[in-house]
Amino acid sequence: MSKPKTIIDLTAMVAGQGGDGSLTVISILTELLARRGYHLFTSRNVASRIKGGLAAATMRGSVARRGCLGDSFDLLVAFDQEAIDLNGHLVADDGVVIYDASDGPLDRTSLAEAVKVIEVPFGRYAVRDLRRDLFKNSLSFGVISRLLGIAQDEAQDCLTHALRRLPPRLLEPNVRAFRFGLDFADEVGLGLGQGPWCVDRVAREEQLLINGNDALAFGFMAAGGRFYAGYPITPATEILEFLQKHLPARGGIALQAEDELAAVNMAIGAAMTGTRAMTGSSSPGYSLMQEGIVHAGSAEIPLVIVDSQRSGPSTGMPTKPEQSDLDMMVFGGNGEFPRIVLAPGGPKDCFDLAVTATNLAQRLQCPVIIALDQAVAQDARTIPYFDLEAVEAEPGVRLDAAGLSKMAAYGRYQITDSGVSPWAVPGTPGGMNLITGNERNEWGLVSTKPDVRQAMAEKRMRKIAALGDDLPLGQRFGDDGAEVGILGIGMQTGVMDEAVARLQVSGIAVAGLQPRTLWPVPQETLAFIAKRRRVVVVEHNVEGQLRRLLMGAGANGDRLGSVRKYNGTPFGPSELVAALLSDPAFADNVAEMGIVA
Repeated sequence: MSKPKTIIDLTAMVAGQGGDGSLTVISILTELLARRGYHLFTSRNVASRIKGGLAAATMRGSVARRGCLGDSFDLLVAFDQEAIDLNGHLVADDGVVIYDASDGPLDRTSLAEAVKVIEVPFGRYAVRDLRRDLFKNSLSFGVISRLLGIAQDEAQDCLTHALRRLPPRLLEPNVRAFRFGLDFADEVGLGLGQGPWCVDRVAREEQLLINGNDALAFGFMAAGGRFYAGYPITPATEILEFLQKHLPARGGIALQAEDELAAVNMAIGAAMTGTRAMTGSSSPGYSLMQEGIVHAGSAEIPLVIVDSQRSGPSTGMPTKPEQSDLDMMVFGGNGEFPRIVLAPGGPKDCFDLAVTATNLAQRLQCPVIIALDQAVAQDARTIPYFDLEAVEAEPGVRLDAAGLSKMAAYGRYQITDSGVSPWAVPGTPGGMNLITGNERNEWGLVSTKPDVRQAMAEKRMRKIAALGDDLPLGQRFGDDGAEVGILGIGMQTGVMDEAVARLQVSGIAVAGLQPRTLWPVPQETLAFIAKRRRVVVVEHNVEGQLRRLLMGAGANGDRLGSVRKYNGTPFGPSELVAALLSDPAFADNVAEMGIVA
């Protein structure tokens, strides 16, 4: 018998029909690997329905921090043949498949010849011995724990912890199912220490496994956010759910509106009172919010708006990732008004940029938009705990009654060099003012005078100019001295980092940048491009919206390559490496500079 291989990087998938419990198995496995000290990344591929349709939960556990799945699956747990047919080709040549053979033997046509298959009639055993098909997920975890060489007590403790919210009458049969799985593994020669793998214990500090939506909501709350209105929509719903759970205990309100139109206007109403307010949606819902966002920009109301992009257009594919709302977030709405668009690349970014967005909205009295995508919004990874002591809630330019008493007259829209006017929230003595969607003078009175219109338009736009470079900088990786580079936002972050590391191992030096400020385009981003002979822009849309945005801001289009994907699936590391090397100018520059080892 060969010695078990020590796992330092495991990518696994559990797949079946919606309701089969795939997510549960992955959650137990992540609990196990977390206790062993591994860094974690989790994702899911589900249909846009309550039950039924193929559902797959995926995870990666690694001794190194990773921001994406691996290129192939070391382990696939398949609860039906469809899961094999759709995902079998993604299993590594030396991988393992655990198959529910309740409906008959496996058709392994889509699997590589060397893949090891373990057929277990999970569903039949669960119904026969426990009277319920769903217990097959715990049964499968028993087999998985044997494959990984985990002792029964440790594995069972992970199971009971992951299912701790279940009542005893349901937890007990799950434990029995788990033990059935152990017994089966022992019967087929996979007893403890006889499986193909073993898992080390890795020393690292305690970390937090969190997705982008939850991290963003937490950051908003930490920055003093106290009002959120939204309407349930994939993949943004978790923001609403998180804040409904936690905001009331901090004196805040999170409510479900009847639609996105109501949500944005409720948030505007809350913001007008001086409350730090946010609203959010996904692509089609965000498009409905455009009129409200424009009103906030015109009336100079501080507001944070989140767009968790899905694959579109229209209803599109609600559970799939894309980055095709960039033009809408940067240019959407009628007329011109100042706005900032920030683009997090993972949960830590989501927290940090939610704090920044909340403060910027107050500071500039304008909309600040946070551009998520489905992957950043719903994928989870382990990160260090947030430093709440470092969070500051900036007050912005506020007038109280004492300040107002010193003014000869209060002009809500007073012309200033910075474009930001002093603001007294409604109800402050001496702070009466008008707020309207019409163009106005300094006192808020409707005006169509040419000189007033010009002065007000220029005043508002000075807010952005006055910021200068005081916006979130991007994340750098790779070799900053390299003459070729790669650039992308959001979901590209983790896979770009890993692709660049793989190229470096091959002797190819590549500089990487993940801009965290999308609009206005920072000088940092333009300087990064100008420094390279070739920069490939990686994005998930058909038209190359990010590349076009960079060119519009002054980047040399001759230096910008483009790698795009828009089929609802993210890039894998090897896939991205191949795409970069297929860019003729990128490959030519690599060869010309002689930087291939």
